Amino acid sequence: MSQTANLNKLFQGAAEEGMISQGTANMLSLVDVGTQIQAGLGTNIDDVDASEVTLVAMLIDDSGSIRFANNAQSVRDGHNLVIDSIAGARQSGKTLVHTRYMNGHVLYPFITVDQAVKMDNHNYNPMGGTPLYDQTVIILGTLMAEMLRYMDNGVPCRAILGVITDGNDEGSEKFRDPAKVKKVIDDVLMSELSCIISAMGIDDGGRTDFTKVFQEMGVRDEWIHDPKKFNTKEKNESAIRKMFQMFSRSAVRASQSAGNFASMGGFATI
Repeated sequence: MSQTANLNKLFQGAAEEGMISQGTANMLSLVDVGTQIQAGLGTNIDDVDASEVTLVAMLIDDSGSIRFANNAQSVRDGHNLVIDSIAGARQSGKTLVHTRYMNGHVLYPFITVDQAVKMDNHNYNPMGGTPLYDQTVIILGTLMAEMLRYMDNGVPCRAILGVITDGNDEGSEKFRDPAKVKKVIDDVLMSELSCIISAMGIDDGGRTDFTKVFQEMGVRDEWIHDPKKFNTKEKNESAIRKMFQMFSRSAVRASQSAGNFASMGGFATI
């Protein structure tokens, strides 16, 4: 049986158990979608010796507008800050991290934080489009598949996702309607999966209403970072760093205990 077939079996099983809807299972079981999800999955579950696992995933915009606005280095620094913060924190179990770029490149699949690849000007050169909806579904599917794999093996698992972009969707081909993304997010948030889904905007000069964009995708208000609300008077470099710091603190707190995770109330409380 192929890896994609195994993935389809995983999603169909979750649908049969009522954890996700059949519609979501069908979306995630599309051949090209499954192939992209597979690229983000980690090592064999049996190779991870842990009583519990925290998954931290980032979907990072690598569109040309990031470079044109001179924000590329700030994004690199922000990603690396998250990795350093998790690596230096006390954790109650294993923390696995995964970073995917908006145009489909996987910087690294789910691996232990000490194996994570730092972003630099060789592996992050933003110059693509912004297929926000397509790639959000892909990384949600990856996160869901990884959680299901651990849960099926009796390992408690919790997860936090950060979607980082500097604009609205431009270029999605498979899921052009934000309602499709919302369906997947609603399924994840209403399921037995312990998962936080956050979305963060990088100021594009005020052209994008990030609150509206992320709400239409199904992200809950408390986990939306709209630069107009959080950093109205700061230069973008400082604002981007603070944004990643907020996500970093959330990820660290999620990794420390199930109690911490259950009590997290959004960016404003971190």
